[in-house]
Amino acid sequence: MSVLQQVSERDAFAELSRFRTAFYGCLSARADAFFELTAALLCADGPTRTPVELSLLAEHQRGYGPLYGALNHGRLDVDRLRDLMVSMPLPRFDGRVVLTVDVSPWLRAVRTRPPRAARVRRALASYSARIAIRARSTLVPGG
Repeated sequence: MSVLQQVSERDAFAELSRFRTAFYGCLSARADAFFELTAALLCADGPTRTPVELSLLAEHQRGYGPLYGALNHGRLDVDRLRDLMVSMPLPRFDGRVVLTVDVSPWLRAVRTRPPRAARVRRALASYSARIAIRARSTLVPGG
């Protein structure tokens, strides 16, 4: 590893450390839990359905109680975060600005529940089946 590469990695680490410190400064109430929640969200392998899934990641070292406390009572100074993001240097490679965009086609469930009409049909079919079973098993006295 060359000396220049070590210096650039050290500079990148120092820049990341400054950003993390400044981001932590954007948080007010429940800042520790909110910060860990953000780290867990950024380090998750894929989309998460519930906040509790984030509390199971290694980056979130608290239980789900502080997680919901951070979501309910935590505060983020959006103006300060915006100023922080604008002040960050643009990523460069060989002197050129490099920006990336993820255009991969992730398979995402559009709906988690079937459409309303399908739910109604399923409920009516279930209800009709129960009525038919009761009708067959009803004993008629004296018959």
